[in-house]
Amino acid sequence: MRPATTLELLATPAEVSGVRRALRAYGADVQLCASELVTNVVQHLGEGVPVTVRVWCDDGGRTRLEVTDPDPRALPVPRASVGADEESGRGLALLDALAARWGVTHGPGRGKTVWCELEAGPGGGAVPVVSAGGPGRTATAGRDPR
Repeated sequence: MRPATTLELLATPAEVSGVRRALRAYGADVQLCASELVTNVVQHLGEGVPVTVRVWCDDGGRTRLEVTDPDPRALPVPRASVGADEESGRGLALLDALAARWGVTHGPGRGKTVWCELEAGPGGGAVPVVSAGGPGRTATAGRDPR
């Protein structure tokens, strides 16, 4: 497994675009999923909440994205339907469509991690390393089509 890219930030709308730029080498799907998950933190927990974004590729070619925030209670819930004129509410539907599987883990301390795994796409490039770190895993729950 390659080293992880780890970004520690305060969730704000301006930081969302910074996350997309920092994850450019992972491809558009990873950028979109990360953008949606960090935006959810801003919308549901508020601006300035500390967030850790971690991405890595496993030896099988899958990319795992994790977004960790300090609130264990604010769980992501996909909306059943979103009207054509509504400006938000599609983020988890996008995540569900792009990811092979996704879910939420609760760590030993406070907080939660929303994660997703994406299959390797054609023409995958080099993976940048911002800081090295290994994946912390606990029991998971989420969509798994296998």
